[in-house]
Amino acid sequence: MKLRKKLIYVFAAVLALVVIIAIALPTILHTRGLHPDYDGETFDLSGKKALIVTTSHSVLNKPGETTGPPTGIFASEMTIPYYDFLDANMKVDVASIKGGKVPIDPQSFYYFVSAPEDERFLEDDVYKAKVENSFAVADVDFKDYDLVFFGGGWGAAYDMNDSIVAAKVSEAYYNSDVIFGSVCHGALAFTEAKDKNGEYLVKGRTMTGVTQRQLKTFGIEYTPYHPELELKKAGANYKSNSDKLLEPLNTLTVIDQEKRFVTGQNQNASHETAHLMMKTLSELK
Repeated sequence: MKLRKKLIYVFAAVLALVVIIAIALPTILHTRGLHPDYDGETFDLSGKKALIVTTSHSVLNKPGETTGPPTGIFASEMTIPYYDFLDANMKVDVASIKGGKVPIDPQSFYYFVSAPEDERFLEDDVYKAKVENSFAVADVDFKDYDLVFFGGGWGAAYDMNDSIVAAKVSEAYYNSDVIFGSVCHGALAFTEAKDKNGEYLVKGRTMTGVTQRQLKTFGIEYTPYHPELELKKAGANYKSNSDKLLEPLNTLTVIDQEKRFVTGQNQNASHETAHLMMKTLSELK
């Protein structure tokens, strides 16, 4: 009987500890680097326009396969920049590679990794309508916008280096003052863009995107394009931060020398990337 009581007490203590950890986990991860707050400048960019571009790919699959775990954009990589731009009084549109409903990785809404902006999105009928009926990239002119932000997520590993995206990036780069930004796999939007000499547009530019180490951390068996490798292949001056044991808690945001590309290492860079894009825009004469 005494042994049974002791076991019950031990079980109750362990259960209580598990509950406490579960409740505290979002705070623990946040303080360690997940979705950090950004205490930067505030902006009033009334009259300016921003575009969020996302993946249209919704399945983690290998070549020849049509089924697999659901994926898409990581929610915070479209919600954080959207609300940062919107709160600066910008008009914000949403596009995806194919148009229509944007696939969102369901894992990004897990309570311990979701951002406050994700909750805001779930209560925002206007933004949800934009995500349900996104513009197709082919029908959008990047030159119509002051800021163009490419979100990531595993889905973007399949389609963000689309040839139409690459052509539109190059066209807008040469024929407008648009400032481009990305986080995570969104940087793949730049890796096929070419300059007037047929060289990669990112060649020699300081840029970042999700690291190979982070891909390994999550144990993803297959995705076709990896930002660190593709940026390096295109000649970019790739930078990253890996000082913490858990790679997904690391992050970095960099601006290229010309101040046309602001890139963030992963989802944790969403606030800083969006704010530095707005800061760069506000400094244009």
